Amino acid sequence: MDKGLTLRDVTIIKNGAPLLSLSRHIDPGEVLSIMGPSGVGKSTLLAFITGTLAPDFSATGTVMLDGMDITHAPAHQRRVGILFQDDLLFPHLSVGANLAFGLRAGGTKRDRRSRIDEALAEVGLDGFADRDPATLSGGQKARVALMRMLLSEPCGLLLDEPFSRLDTALRAQVRALVFARAKARALPVLMVTHDAEDADAAGGDIVTLSPLH
Repeated sequence: MDKGLTLRDVTIIKNGAPLLSLSRHIDPGEVLSIMGPSGVGKSTLLAFITGTLAPDFSATGTVMLDGMDITHAPAHQRRVGILFQDDLLFPHLSVGANLAFGLRAGGTKRDRRSRIDEALAEVGLDGFADRDPATLSGGQKARVALMRMLLSEPCGLLLDEPFSRLDTALRAQVRALVFARAKARALPVLMVTHDAEDADAAGGDIVTLSPLH
């Protein structure tokens, strides 16, 4: 079984015209960075991989994750995690309750709380489970969003400009944390970014897309 994320002859189409074409394999623990101007279809490619492609786009090709063809699988069964520019934490829930949304079903209440506490400790937020997300800094929110996603036990990770709203010092810190946690879990990572520093920090291959028409 081929571990990792494979895009085989993937073409995104809008209004009958091809927007982008890509064939790549990403090994576990590796990062592929995708750069290119706005409108070239970078985020649309991520939507195709997660099964959330907008109806005004179509796509051909195959998405394989750890040897499984997930091209037509329901979005919730794909085992693909994604981080966006915004942390998307639920404002009406505590930090711990936010993390609980990431947990897969099963286990006792004590087991689930233990996993949440361990996840927070892993990113330096020990004791934050009962905090209101509104009281967190931008970097803390980013770490909570990361751990919520990782608690869902994805087999691959997509990054859609997730560091772009952080200031320079924080950006480097959070970026290093995300890459380290993904590598520790041997996750293949596909990152979309406008920032060459993000791509350089990832340490993997970089694909620069240009309009096909």
